[in-house]
Amino acid sequence: MRSKILRVRVKYLILFFIFALVISGLTAFPLKIEIDILQHIIGEGTTMESLWPDMAHWISNVHQGITWAHNNYPFVFYGTDWLAFAHIVIAILFLGPLRDPVKNIWVIEFGIIACILIVPLAMICGPIRGIPFFW
Repeated sequence: MRSKILRVRVKYLILFFIFALVISGLTAFPLKIEIDILQHIIGEGTTMESLWPDMAHWISNVHQGITWAHNNYPFVFYGTDWLAFAHIVIAILFLGPLRDPVKNIWVIEFGIIACILIVPLAMICGPIRGIPFFW
């Protein structure tokens, strides 16, 4: 009985990660729309500026950059299209463990390793790209 409960929990966790990967992938497509919304809600000139000025400035800076690239070099966003595609493909990869988590343990291990590698990537590439630590 305990084994069955554990399997159900594992399947729900895998479903959560599949869902999260697909959603995060889909959000990589409409960057211009998303940053326009963020600018309106928490960019400079909003209440956020008095609460967290660095965040408001960062959002406005990103808005300016994405808007400029969108207007002048829209092909740059082809890279984020591939980012979105990769997220969706990785989500598909997790369908194997959803059916049989024990047989497909290597996919789970791959996911854990990928999650762990996010931290050093962010710590190395973030400063190189001028991204503030809080982001």
